[in-house]
Amino acid sequence: MKTITSLPWSYKWFNKWFQILILMTFVSALLPDIAVAQTLSPEVMTDNYLATLGDEARAKSDNYFEGGYWLQLWNFILAMVIAWGLMRSGLSVKMRNWSENKVKSPWLSVPLYIAPYVLLTTLFTLPLTIYQSYFREQQYGLLNQSFGPWFAEQMISMAISVIMMMFLFTVIYAVIRRTKQWWWVWGTLITSSFMAFILMVAPVFISPLFNTYTPMEEGPLKVEILNMAKANGVPTDNVWVYDASKQTDKISANVSGLFGTMRISLNDNLLNRSTPEEIKAVMGHELGHYVLGHGPEMLVNFSLVLLLAMLFVQGGFAWVQQRWGQQWGVRDLADPAGLPVIFAVITVYFFLATPATNSIVRTGETEADSFAVNASQEPDGLATALLKLTEYRKADPGPWEEIVFFDHPGTRNRILSAMRYKAVYQSGEK
Repeated sequence: MKTITSLPWSYKWFNKWFQILILMTFVSALLPDIAVAQTLSPEVMTDNYLATLGDEARAKSDNYFEGGYWLQLWNFILAMVIAWGLMRSGLSVKMRNWSENKVKSPWLSVPLYIAPYVLLTTLFTLPLTIYQSYFREQQYGLLNQSFGPWFAEQMISMAISVIMMMFLFTVIYAVIRRTKQWWWVWGTLITSSFMAFILMVAPVFISPLFNTYTPMEEGPLKVEILNMAKANGVPTDNVWVYDASKQTDKISANVSGLFGTMRISLNDNLLNRSTPEEIKAVMGHELGHYVLGHGPEMLVNFSLVLLLAMLFVQGGFAWVQQRWGQQWGVRDLADPAGLPVIFAVITVYFFLATPATNSIVRTGETEADSFAVNASQEPDGLATALLKLTEYRKADPGPWEEIVFFDHPGTRNRILSAMRYKAVYQSGEK
């Protein structure tokens, strides 16, 4: 029998091409999976979203936000100059003498001092306020009001400040007179209680002074928002819309109030400028603040911040009093003439504590973002809504820049978090 020791050359070539064909078929079958894996890369998806901003829009928002860093410094310097001027000129002591000559009881003389103090400091800061809150906002296309309506709202804010300051500092000065060296403990409790009271009454009595609130129009979107709220234990049966478009084009929403005054609100810009997916994602974020207990949590955290502030005031005021108190005519900490000194010391404290206070708020915002994508199932809706916020927020800050200046996470980090959720959700991982 004849043994075959070799195959014809044509068969060898056929076999090789057949193997190549099998390999190509196998690779082509893998290509869709490779493409999907690349598409689902959170980093790639985040870069793609940020790329839609455009260089001009990004530069504009960066300039706006970074300009705010300098405004923080100028506001700090101005506050210190005003405090120094009121004390050095003797104007604060003259206001105290006038109030005490009018009425003998400190329960009445203190608020009588507070009213002109707030009016004067508002007047001194007015030029910077007009620049940063009116002309600068208009320059960047973030303000829709003419000067008249804008100024009217500033006057309403000032009137509210006068009333609040008169009430709060009348009680705080009474505590200082009564408790002496332990005033900082009681002062913290009173101020924290006052903040809780403001959070409770603001949605009902303060916010309507600036905007009109109406029930959201009935429809599928309202039903979805209310269903999302009920599914997460938020006790509400309505959604409110307020006319922020008369002031700005910024999108916004909130779950505000405490106890019986809690309400879900969104502005008309969010409704008019956003897709249903974006609105659900934004409302999921705001519902997250309520469900995760951020209101009470922030109240506790900032009460601790205030406690340290009160101690800082006690030490700082004592130092200033020892150095300039006799020259300025301030008797002691219980003397309302020393209020500019108290505000100067508090201003220094909160200026230095900016990274800490921003980090407290930023932590809550990060948690609310995570809640939003889980509750709404709209990671892309959250991403595109966040892009709209870059009109006035820097999109991609450095790590230390975010820690110091940002009370919300940077847009890149927020979108990246949503895209990580999307990648896991789409790939079916648990």
